[in-house]
Amino acid sequence: MSTSSKRRRTTAFGTAGALVTATLIAGAVSAPAASATTPADGHGHARGWDREARGAAVAAARAARAGIDWADCAADWNLPKPIQCGYVTVPLDYAEPYGKQIKLAVDRIGNTGSAGERQGALVYNPGGPGASGLRFPARVTNKSAVWAKTAQAYDFVGFDPRGVGHSAPISCADPQEFVKAPKADPVPGSEADKRAQRALARQYAEGCLERSGEMLPHMTTPNTARDLDVIRAALGEKKLNYLGVSYGTYLGAVYGTLFPGHVRRMVVDSVVNPSRDKIWYQANLDQDVAFEGRWKDWQDWVAANDAAYHLGDTRAEVQDQWLKLRATAAKEPLGGVVGPAELISFFQSAPYYDSAWASTAEIFSKYVAGDTQALVDAAAPDLSDTVGNASAENGNAVYTAVECTDAKWPTDWKTWDRDNTRLHRDHPFMTWANAWMNLPCATWPVKQQTPLNVKTGKGLPPVLIVQSERDAATPYEGAVELHRRFEGSRLITERDAGSHGVTGLVNPCVNDRVDTYLLTGKVDARDVTCAPHATPKP
Repeated sequence: MSTSSKRRRTTAFGTAGALVTATLIAGAVSAPAASATTPADGHGHARGWDREARGAAVAAARAARAGIDWADCAADWNLPKPIQCGYVTVPLDYAEPYGKQIKLAVDRIGNTGSAGERQGALVYNPGGPGASGLRFPARVTNKSAVWAKTAQAYDFVGFDPRGVGHSAPISCADPQEFVKAPKADPVPGSEADKRAQRALARQYAEGCLERSGEMLPHMTTPNTARDLDVIRAALGEKKLNYLGVSYGTYLGAVYGTLFPGHVRRMVVDSVVNPSRDKIWYQANLDQDVAFEGRWKDWQDWVAANDAAYHLGDTRAEVQDQWLKLRATAAKEPLGGVVGPAELISFFQSAPYYDSAWASTAEIFSKYVAGDTQALVDAAAPDLSDTVGNASAENGNAVYTAVECTDAKWPTDWKTWDRDNTRLHRDHPFMTWANAWMNLPCATWPVKQQTPLNVKTGKGLPPVLIVQSERDAATPYEGAVELHRRFEGSRLITERDAGSHGVTGLVNPCVNDRVDTYLLTGKVDARDVTCAPHATPKP
């Protein structure tokens, strides 16, 4: 679940050296027509699902014939050679496969091993909704040690999901206006504050309709899963090898439900709870609780390293420093640009990833010691970065469009007010900021769908699930729920750890099992609990 405007959504709520070998796919390679299952969802959607399943089969067969015209990537995509780029054409509406089409940007780098070692393409989604996967092949050009063995066997393939980046991008607001600082304190001090935030949320939803109305009804996870199957076919792959992180796990879960017989290998890392009861309103409330827990983990670590940071030698003392900082920024934004909203956006990287623990603590320490500029530089948006700001606005638009369209949200403000007021009492770090980010869904201007009933289907192979025990963005219970729903899956738990996105970290207990699964298809006889990766040092 990870956008750049709200850093926890990127891949982040929610984002692997070698020459290209002759084993790269040349384009039109035959692949079977897709044949999605029709979910028995109990809500009378069978006829609609049938039409979309047939449309997905038509689109996949068409893509298999067309292949992908690979070429050097455009210079402004900032993807180094020998990464290649191309497009895959998909229907905007799978119920109308011969209607309006959109193009999805894809990229790839060939496997680093021999032709005999190659096992096909490994397709990646980093999360969001709203994050681009095009940086995935750079794990090869950057010579990532964690992914070196897998890269020998697989082409690494990334893509921009529908609405994202170079794939028919959507927008809900002017990018420069969207990132302007400072924003209002997310914690409301009065009913007037709440009314103002509600007005902004409604305005944002209306902006989505005005700027991207044609796309909105089709910005759903099931449609992105269908897109993923069309990409599989265009790559010439009979079955999909897939790595999904954060929201990418929900995309994988939906794909595995719609196309169980098309899955070869699937790794899902940091898992969104796929229960219909969680998608998406309750999932966000669950996040608020988990973020508070991981925020406290960081504060405990800062207190244990007080000799380095001088922020207090107890969690309570570190929290007092945080509350003082928030109060100061609420009274007058730091440097005129950093208020409480910007502070939360910056500091949330610590509960997201422990790789950010030391850098976040260091900047906080400098502020308390009198260096305000370091914090301003780190937390303030760069209004001169028009490209980055457009990307941030696009990511937030896609996040909102997918979550709001995927599922029905409460439309009664009393429900939102009651639930968030109650949660805020004990979990104040993220609760109201999260509420306002999602509130456009309360007045969403297009029909909201019923989430798919995620479950095992015929032909689904063992799925490998990887999860840290104290993940804030995707709480641990989500991995347990997906494990329950996907029969034969295996769950790897990183005990006493909480980083979001485990497979990219150095932990041999996890890394070796991911490699073994992707290279051989083998999983352990039972679920595995791994010791945590190394604790950060100041």
